[in-house]
This record gives sequence, structure tokens and C-alpha cells, in this order.
Amino acid sequence: MVKVSRVAVASAVTAVLSWLCYVPGVIAAMDPYILHPQSTFVELTALGNFLGTGLAFVLGVAGLSKIGRSGGRRTGYGFAAVGVSAPAVLILAAMYVPFHAGKMNAPRMRCGTHLAGIGKAMLIYANDYDDKLPLAGGQGTVWGPGLADWCSERRADAFSLDPNGAGGQATISSSLYLLVRYGDVPAKSFACAGERGVKEFDPTKYHVDGKRLTDVWDFGPNPAKHCSYAYQQPYGPYAVTTYAKPGMAVAADHNPWIDSARRKAGDFSAFQPDLAPHRGTADQARQGSAKAHMRDGQNVLFLDSHVEFAKRAFCGLEGDNIYTAWDGDDKVRGVPPKAYESQPADARDSLLLNDPPLKR
Repeated sequence: MVKVSRVAVASAVTAVLSWLCYVPGVIAAMDPYILHPQSTFVELTALGNFLGTGLAFVLGVAGLSKIGRSGGRRTGYGFAAVGVSAPAVLILAAMYVPFHAGKMNAPRMRCGTHLAGIGKAMLIYANDYDDKLPLAGGQGTVWGPGLADWCSERRADAFSLDPNGAGGQATISSSLYLLVRYGDVPAKSFACAGERGVKEFDPTKYHVDGKRLTDVWDFGPNPAKHCSYAYQQPYGPYAVTTYAKPGMAVAADHNPWIDSARRKAGDFSAFQPDLAPHRGTADQARQGSAKAHMRDGQNVLFLDSHVEFAKRAFCGLEGDNIYTAWDGDDKVRGVPPKAYESQPADARDSLLLNDPPLKR
């Protein structure tokens, strides 16, 4: 009686299990927002794929050998062949890793390049406006949810300014939009591919007849959908000028503690810097980074217009956390921002903010 080789069957089963272990890696590669490529789960399943592939190959070879020596009493060449072919999956995975790494870094690099261009435009703008970085509205304007009329022909009406050109409310993004209106910065520079739900702004999509980019005052009625960057709080006592220190952070990817177009604000209690006196883990420290790049870090624009990809949010002056206000002497963890309320604690305190999406 001819029997199927158990070793051959075992090799096939092991090969299938090793391929199943490869699935999480594929998911992480196709959509890192669903499953982070560097998560413990993905790393463990990758290890299982590697070990399982090796074991399947060994069992497959052993199965073929036993079948060949059985004199026709054993069969199962197909099962053994599955096990022997298992390394092909591992080879394909090894070929895909560098390709995927480049694919993941591409949006990061493009966003960094755009941010560097924005930084240079800021300095040119400041040269024409008494060394002040872009600041929408007028004296005493406060941060609020949207403009009175983002497509108005008159600045006073757009920001609800009083007869003296003061007061009213503006968005964080409307200050950045001055670079589009007056600085020839393309609107696409403000839409980072890593930020979900953010698309290049086009006023014609909002049925404002005849309005061009240079005719409006903000990135539409819901600017969170068209601006990927957080900006140093411009409304209040600590608006930045070019007299600040060159190493001060002035813009970066969206603040993780404020809602963005398709993401809710993070849980601040989960964030602990991985240095004294906080002594958090690396994973806890990553919770304070921007979500646009899967918390691997953030593109940060400094006042001297250079951009760097900082792996931790506490990359400002004196280890300042660029997304929180100082909490007394604690500059590394700080206090999370509140939309429309928060202010830096000091002129040296970077507090990069973005507008939360409006619910309409």
C-alpha cells in the first residue's frame, strides 16, 4: 500500500504557515497606517517567516529523499515540492524590503523639500514686512475656527477687523497662506503626501467664480484639508521675527495633539520622553511624534530655513518639545496644546500649531 510521506506533508504545512507569517509584512508594506512595519507583531511574524521557510526547505528535501528511497512505498512529491520552494518567498521578501524602504521615504523627502522652500519664502516675506514672519489679520487678531469670509475682496472683511484694522480672528493656516498670496509659493507645497486627507488647494473646487489662488485669504473654508503643516503660534505676545535664534523651530508636520483631517489627536498620557527625568521607552517617546510619518519623526523647519527630519519632537532650543508649551522647567514633555487657546510660555518656546478640521 502506497502511503503519503508524513515528512513531505509536514514540509508543505510548514511552508504554508511561513507564507501566512509573511502576510502582516505585506499589509505593512502596502499601508503602513494599518500596520506599522517596525511593530513588534510584524517583526515577530517576519522571524516566523524566516525560520518557517528554512524548516520547510529542510523537511522538503528530507521528504524527497525518503520518497526516493522508499521503492514506491511512499508518495507526496507535490507536498515536498511545496516545502522545497518555500525559500522563493523569502527571496522575494528580501527583494521587496529595499524597494519599500525607498517608497516609504519618498513622501518624507518631498515634504522636507517643500518645507525648505516655504522656509526660504518666509525669510523673503519677513524682509518686506519689518522682519516679521507671516502673520495674518491685524493687531490683536486671535486664533479662531475659520475666517469670516475666506474669499472676500477686502482684508478687513476676511478677518472681521475693526475700522482701525485690528481685532478679528484668523486661522493658523491663513498666516501661511500669505506665502501663496504674496510669496509665489505653490499651494501644492502645503499638501504633504504623508498626511492623510490633505489635498492640494484649488479655489475653483469651492465654486468661487473667477477667484484665483492670489484672490483668497486661506486654504478654503476648511483649511485642515489643504494644509499639512503646523506653524509657530503667530497670534499673541510671542510671534516670531527674524531676530529670534536661528535654531528655533518655526514649522513642522501636523501637531500630534491636535486633530487633523483624518486623524484624532493622540493620547498624551501615552507619551513619555526616553530621557531623564522621564525615562520612557523608545515606543513611548515615539508617541510624541507626528502621525504623518507613522511616528518615526517629523520634518522640522528652523528659522535659518534649514529642514531636518527629527526622530523626536523635543528637538527645539534647549531640548524644547516643538508640539507642547513649557510646563515650568519641563521643556521636553511640556503641556499639550488646546485648539484656539494655547500660547508659548516664552519667546524661546516653540509651539507649532495647526487648525483642527471644522465639522460642517
